Amino acid sequence: MIDKDKFEQYLEEAASELPEEFFWDLNGGISISDEAPLHEASVADDYYIMGQYYHDPILGRGITIFYGSFEKVFGNASDRFLRSELKKTLRHEFRHHIEGLAGEDALAVEDEEELEEYLEDHQKPRSLKRRRRRLVREKKRTFQNGDS
Repeated sequence: MIDKDKFEQYLEEAASELPEEFFWDLNGGISISDEAPLHEASVADDYYIMGQYYHDPILGRGITIFYGSFEKVFGNASDRFLRSELKKTLRHEFRHHIEGLAGEDALAVEDEEELEEYLEDHQKPRSLKRRRRRLVREKKRTFQNGDS
């Protein structure tokens, strides 16, 4: 089980290692959620969302790290491993932030490729794969139009 206070401390440490410039226009900051959301394409209830970058016209730009997901996926991991995974997740979400500011979406493409690998590993029916590709295309259009 992951102690939430330790988790928060590890997240603060990981954030403090990042250059100050990374935080530009991240007016929603970094928050921790107790939720453990599954990705909508999860086949075996095993594809958890660990973190999420958002850009909302009302809430602004921010990052949410899902404590509940870390608890489910890494609940018995060593502190060293947990710190490493938390750092990777935070940097991943910051990359979404920085690319978003630059009008880029290379990481979204990488995320899509990772999802495709997951679906292939789980042999998800092709019709559902097509649905996922359509959702990704719609999300990209939304992002490009500045509605994300």
